[in-house]
Amino acid sequence: MFYWLAKFVLLGPFLRGLWRPWTEGLENIPDDRPAILASNHLSFCDSFFMPVMVKRKVTFLAKAEYFTTPGIKGFFSRLFFAGVGQVPIDRSDSDASRAALNTGVRVLREGKLLGIYPEGTRSPDGRLYRGKTGVARMALESGAVVIPCAMVNTDVIQPAGRLIPRLRPRPGVRFGKPLDFSRYEGMAGDRFVERSITDEIMYELMQLSGQEYVDQYAAKVKKSQGLDQEAFGARTVRELGDRVPDSRAS
Repeated sequence: MFYWLAKFVLLGPFLRGLWRPWTEGLENIPDDRPAILASNHLSFCDSFFMPVMVKRKVTFLAKAEYFTTPGIKGFFSRLFFAGVGQVPIDRSDSDASRAALNTGVRVLREGKLLGIYPEGTRSPDGRLYRGKTGVARMALESGAVVIPCAMVNTDVIQPAGRLIPRLRPRPGVRFGKPLDFSRYEGMAGDRFVERSITDEIMYELMQLSGQEYVDQYAAKVKKSQGLDQEAFGARTVRELGDRVPDSRAS
């Protein structure tokens, strides 16, 4: 109930009125079938602008820290993410990863839309990074189609480290054609098949977003650069300050 209240009363009208987000390809999202919305990840606000533009409910696999942070901030974080029906996942070890995959498959088998960021974390510099194969495993085990989803300009209006998003340029969402991997039915667990599927998804995301592709995991790049969250945010703000916005910004 809180999801629909937030979307149509508390949050949705506010986001639409102030930022005027645009969309392309909404017709590619099925009306009554399960589907995985596989998105690039540029900003914290991706998880707000994309669902508010989709008429069906989108369930995200959210990191467990949103539900376990102590104090007042943690209380409101738990209240919000639980209220909008997001599912916590523990990313600390392989058993937790398997549990996250099982949860995603369960959501899809219930006929729902599942939102996922194949890169696993926000891009450190606006480029598109190598996808993790969990998205392929869930597609194979559930039989759901994958809808590539490209967020545009969200890293400009709210780079990491910035609390309040800028009002311009306008954020956008592009939804690509559904990707059907039924030809690989019964091949879940084959790492070569799952890597091939994931790379196909990331290629479609690259085409939709126009981002430069980097064949490395974003998390490893952040770690190698020694970027804690505060330093990452401060550097990203500086680097994006003079970036030319998308042509739809006006």
